[in-house]
Amino acid sequence: MILEIKDLYVSVEDNMILQGVNLTVKGGETHAIMGPNGTGKSTLAQICMGHPKYKIESGDILLDGISIKDKAVDERSRMGVFLAMQNPTEVPGVTNFDFVKAAIQTRMAEGEHLRVGKFILKFEEASKNLQMGKGLAHRFLNQGFSGGEKKRNEILQMKLLNPKVAFLDEIDSGLDVDALRIVGENVTKLKSDDLGLVLITHYQRLLDHIVPDVVHVMINGKIVKTGGREIISKIDSQGYDWVKTELGITDFDQRKVPVSLGTCPTKSLK
Repeated sequence: MILEIKDLYVSVEDNMILQGVNLTVKGGETHAIMGPNGTGKSTLAQICMGHPKYKIESGDILLDGISIKDKAVDERSRMGVFLAMQNPTEVPGVTNFDFVKAAIQTRMAEGEHLRVGKFILKFEEASKNLQMGKGLAHRFLNQGFSGGEKKRNEILQMKLLNPKVAFLDEIDSGLDVDALRIVGENVTKLKSDDLGLVLITHYQRLLDHIVPDVVHVMINGKIVKTGGREIISKIDSQGYDWVKTELGITDFDQRKVPVSLGTCPTKSLK
């Protein structure tokens, strides 16, 4: 697996959010993206998943050499892209079991059918590993769930869908210490050469449980610094001011940049 994000410019409501993002994620790699609020981290995950709210102004997103930027959300999902959402949606009337079963069935070749008995065992095992409690299969999707339950339910779906590349968007928010440990253990067990992980977070505590290979800092809609775990400790103790000072970056709200300015690489956006 290889995901390539090439010089990606993305806008929402005619304002530029991402301003030339480049990122390559290979199977077996875990990347962490950190940065101040409103700098484009979640936008990157959403646009890779195909959220219709966002518009790609230029650049490309390739999965195994195939451009996915014009593909629908369901096509990207079947190709192996997964997003654990920051704020999972409640879906009354649809059970957790039926939701995941339908998602898996759509990934199977024409004429193939899911072996329901075997799938029930896998679902129950995943639920047990995430300590989701009995009766999860019959509960409506995320309805009445606590914030922590919703996040663990996202990881349960990931365990059963076996994606090629997974974006985990602030899955640590809303989790207590024990739930964070459980999520971290389950995600770490999923690591393999067939899966690329992108963790979006503000805090070191998640990265203590899911250890990244590479750490990126995003500011003003760009990845401005890449390194190892030493970056995490420095951010935890000093925030992002040291990055701005080191790179000569001034505070700037990229959400106020009109598309006509943001897409022009000759313009200074600092």
